[in-house]
Amino acid sequence: MKTIMKATLATGLLFSFTLGTVHNAEAATKVVTYKNCTELNKKYKGGVARAANVKNKGGKTKYKPYVSKALYDANKKSDRDKDLIACEK
Repeated sequence: MKTIMKATLATGLLFSFTLGTVHNAEAATKVVTYKNCTELNKKYKGGVARAANVKNKGGKTKYKPYVSKALYDANKKSDRDKDLIACEK
């Protein structure tokens, strides 16, 4: 019984530490607003998607978009076709 409790406690601590680290790393990343799609595509060739499950309205693209809600929201003005992917290529 003590072994099960120790294992459960250790797993819980490891899980909470991992989630905290991922959240802090994402929060520490500064969100950049790009002037236009040319500037954004220098760093993110496929553009920036708001979520991983969004579909491109324009058809097949050459590159897969980077997924980031915060980055998309900062550059929402660059999403001309309103498909939740800014500056897709």
